[in-house]
Amino acid sequence: MRDATYVATPEALAAATFRLQGARRLAIDTEFMRERTYYPQLCLVQVASDTDCYLFDPLAGLDLAPLFATIADRARPKILHAARQDLEVMLHVGGTVPGPIFDTQVAGGLLGLPPQAGYADLVARRLGHSIDKGQTRTDWSRRPLSDAQLAYAADDVHHLLELHTGLKAELLEKGRDGWLVEDCAALEAAELYRTVPADAWRRLKGIGRLRPEEQAAARSLAEWRESRAIASDKPRGWILSDEALFAMATLAPRTPADLEAIRSLPPGVASRRGEELIRLVQAARESVEPGPAPPPPAKPTPAQAARIAALQALVRSTATELAIQPEVLATRRDVEALVFGPREASGLLHGWRHALVGARIEALAG
Repeated sequence: MRDATYVATPEALAAATFRLQGARRLAIDTEFMRERTYYPQLCLVQVASDTDCYLFDPLAGLDLAPLFATIADRARPKILHAARQDLEVMLHVGGTVPGPIFDTQVAGGLLGLPPQAGYADLVARRLGHSIDKGQTRTDWSRRPLSDAQLAYAADDVHHLLELHTGLKAELLEKGRDGWLVEDCAALEAAELYRTVPADAWRRLKGIGRLRPEEQAAARSLAEWRESRAIASDKPRGWILSDEALFAMATLAPRTPADLEAIRSLPPGVASRRGEELIRLVQAARESVEPGPAPPPPAKPTPAQAARIAALQALVRSTATELAIQPEVLATRRDVEALVFGPREASGLLHGWRHALVGARIEALAG
């Protein structure tokens, strides 16, 4: 399978997609760069069937619409490892999240392996193969790609097919194939991969410790930053750092001199966008009543702490019976949300986790 077909012409693309349309399953991986952009920049798409392996080069000027249409066809499973970033880039470039998905990382977790097991680790554990990591940090945007890069890219999808065969069989044997289907179906929700500018403030760590008027300014600045990052396709940190954002939200600059005093704010931003940012901060602060910073979250009482500890012990014992890691079944946050709210934040509310332990926790929690 290290022998793969490099696809860089429309003729080769047409031939490859024709072949892949007859496959019973597809292993998929992508190589992308995003250090200098807001959106991931797709550099290579690897797709393998049981008979063929293709390396599609989007930087060769190809229109990959036929490939993404083939990948989107739900007639066959798509096998990926730690699929979220690959699905994000395929949604951005191809316009849709493909499915159904079989995520080998998710499958491994359901069979007792570490839930965040890397691809090389999973291949070593399940197949006994050692993967050459020499190309892990390679620049996939440079052309031409070397033979070593192409071999590395082909191996990724080759081993995915082998992993799928073994993991699927074991999931079926243990009666956990439905768990995998449920967890992977959740990965197909397009909203997972899109940030609405108005919700960008949710990324800000520590915003809850600010005063109400400061929180309003921080939310407004986060929305402005996200919109600018999307429009310019630049990393949000290049537009405005978190440090500068919090400084403006708390210091409430009113003049260009006030902005210049914020050391974390680049001079270019202050000169080009200063008046706009001053107006934005002041309008946001004036939209709410000023007030004291909210008190820190109350620590659980000894009784509440004991209650959560007992419920977590139930999670651990259930996980031990299933021979899986406890965090695959439920995290402490899942348990606390189910007991104290918000309930919708808990992964124990529905599905196989609710059937195995969530319903018992609800009953015990009263």
